[in-house]
Amino acid sequence: MKACFMGLGYIGLPTAIIAAKHGVEVVGVDVNADVVEVTNTGKLHIVEDGLEELLQEVIAMGNFKAYTKPQEADAFFIVVPTPFKGSHEPDISFVEAATMMVLPLLKEGDLYVIESTSPVGTTEKMAELIFKHRPELKGKIHIAYCPERVLPGNIIYELVNNDRVIGGIDEASTEKAKEFYRHFVKGQLHSTNSRTAEMCKLTENASRDVQIAFANELSLICDKAGINVWELIELANKHPRVNILQPGCGVGGHCIAVDPYFISSAYPNEARIIYQAREINNYKAQWCAEKVRSMMLEYELKNHRSPRVAMMGLAFKPNIDDLRESPAKLITSRVLQSCNNGDVMVVEPNITEHNVFKLTNYKTAYEKADIVVYLVNHREFAELDYRTDVQVLDFCGVFKK
Repeated sequence: MKACFMGLGYIGLPTAIIAAKHGVEVVGVDVNADVVEVTNTGKLHIVEDGLEELLQEVIAMGNFKAYTKPQEADAFFIVVPTPFKGSHEPDISFVEAATMMVLPLLKEGDLYVIESTSPVGTTEKMAELIFKHRPELKGKIHIAYCPERVLPGNIIYELVNNDRVIGGIDEASTEKAKEFYRHFVKGQLHSTNSRTAEMCKLTENASRDVQIAFANELSLICDKAGINVWELIELANKHPRVNILQPGCGVGGHCIAVDPYFISSAYPNEARIIYQAREINNYKAQWCAEKVRSMMLEYELKNHRSPRVAMMGLAFKPNIDDLRESPAKLITSRVLQSCNNGDVMVVEPNITEHNVFKLTNYKTAYEKADIVVYLVNHREFAELDYRTDVQVLDFCGVFKK
């Protein structure tokens, strides 16, 4: 079995490496030549514990090599971004472009799988595209959709152990895809059709978004009521049938912050709770930015100088380097704009540099700050003692105060 993975990002690269580790000959493809070059040297361009060692192992085994263009294979996997455009409408142009790249290489008996999060009907659209250009392949190749469901920071374990939902355009396609994933997935493989598999991925993330929105809305209420939201949630969760999530400064990442729009844009009259949850989570980031600006103004009026502010964290969740759709990044940008790039120290321990923000070491920023703003609960921040001589805004529960 030889597999070609189109896209070497946060999902494509780990999946390609895990497949190679389990005996599949893998070709990894990315249009970014720098990513290809770095990957072939055995270095990661993303942060994921333990993955770099696995990459070096599969390269040494001869089971993995990266290219800028697809190569001949028996199975092709589309693992590219699906952002939204305009008024939160999904953009599948990257999926289409990757499909067009592999189109000349497809042959009878091949497997074509989309892993990219996609609006309902995308797999069928790509099947139509393939058969429009290669009509001789109709009924002779296998086409399916199989979404990832992994947690950044724990991808190696979850790619192997999590259940997968696999939906083909026909039963033979579903079975062919399951045959491939059995190479490395120990979890159960659940069969369905492509449209249900596509909606399943969107449903999982929309459900999480709604649950987070409840926690974030509760935090807004508690702020007005003078109640410690962390203590309240801990007590409420003592109920045997209650499991409230922890609030934060919003919702980020390329899944939960994006996927619900794929449903609400297609079904605006029906997806009312889903859309409202997105609005709440987006508002939470704006609310946090306003809280920081208000505290800075109060400090300046009281002390007759601008405060030194430490913005702690840029990633969309703890202990990763992924800044996509990050509310922490948005809040930091708004704070910097509001004070004309005043004495604001930006901290993100999981990256070494950023093309917009000048980064400061977290210990240095913490020591110098007059106002400390916790945006992401990174493990490094747990090393810091709670300071009573500075003002603290803890939006992510580092100290739960």
